[in-house]
Amino acid sequence: MDVNPDSPYYINLLDSKSHPEDHREYVMFHGCSKEGAELIKRDGFKPSSADRMLGAGVYVSRDIRKACKYPLDVPDSEKRVLKVRVNVGRVKVIDRQNHTMQKTWHTVHGFDTAWVPPNVGMVLCNQEEDCVYDPKRIKVIEVMKVTEDNL
Repeated sequence: MDVNPDSPYYINLLDSKSHPEDHREYVMFHGCSKEGAELIKRDGFKPSSADRMLGAGVYVSRDIRKACKYPLDVPDSEKRVLKVRVNVGRVKVIDRQNHTMQKTWHTVHGFDTAWVPPNVGMVLCNQEEDCVYDPKRIKVIEVMKVTEDNL
């Protein structure tokens, strides 16, 4: 990973409390099962259903601890965290339940990513969350096992 900001391969390591800037790339994380990781590596990400908190899209976080919790019904030994590079495109902040654009940020308003900041009461663990509408904006960098070091 290139840490020179002038390099075309630079990936911004913005912390999870900072608002992501439009049209930038960030390192994020996606929690899944061991089998899910293999499917994603082979076939790419598939968007979630529209009934989720932010609607359809791929849910990721810049907070690896959040990604390590998912999926909830899988033992830690079978969990994997995908370290991914995300081109966020246009970002909409969704900072409260029942926000007027909570599920329409993409379909009606044309944003590419919805960002829920930490500690706004939308996510039980109070960690930040991002929803990326188009899976093609996400590239897998690495598949990692869930360990005590990243919990």
